[in-house]
Amino acid sequence: MKHWEHFLEPYKQAVEELKVKLRGMRSQYEQNTDHSPIEFVTGRVKPIASILDKANQKGISLDKLETEMQDIAGLRMMCQFVDDIKPVVDLLRSRNDFEIVEERDYISHKKASGYRSYHVVIRYPVQTINGEKNILAEIQIRTLAMNFWATIEHSLNYKYKGQFPKDIRVRLQRAAEAAFRLDEEMSIIRGEIQEAQAFFSRKKDLQQEEN
Repeated sequence: MKHWEHFLEPYKQAVEELKVKLRGMRSQYEQNTDHSPIEFVTGRVKPIASILDKANQKGISLDKLETEMQDIAGLRMMCQFVDDIKPVVDLLRSRNDFEIVEERDYISHKKASGYRSYHVVIRYPVQTINGEKNILAEIQIRTLAMNFWATIEHSLNYKYKGQFPKDIRVRLQRAAEAAFRLDEEMSIIRGEIQEAQAFFSRKKDLQQEEN
């Protein structure tokens, strides 16, 4: 257990630092415009049991986890609209505090299961008492609807260990398409939604000033 604590510590540090930095992007948008493409940011370090399960499934030896498992440190950036994802990815590309090593577009090219998300794998430098340590981390950018579907699918995947009964698999695929249609419909009325949100935000600020 002590070995795992030592191994995971830089990943925990990376997640905490990246959450602050990515949430800072959202705050800057809020200060400069009425709309932030970033709804919220979450992050986690993969549990030891999940690391071992994935290593077993992918045939990754434990001495190669650092170089071959890209999502031990994971961040999620949620967007309201599909159209918000590209500018967020462009922002990540423009940063100089980490290096992008891989991008996977599961929105334009969804998985067979129906899964949609945009994955950016980065190499992030963590400062430790023993010097700089570069670790891999995965940032997933997706809409709220995509995240709802992915969360449900992830839970069912644990139950069925990836071997979904046919009726469940079909319903998940239908649900994925329904979630994407929801995103498309919301994109069509994006202007109305943003105008209403900006009005509500200004009204709330005025009420706080009065109080």
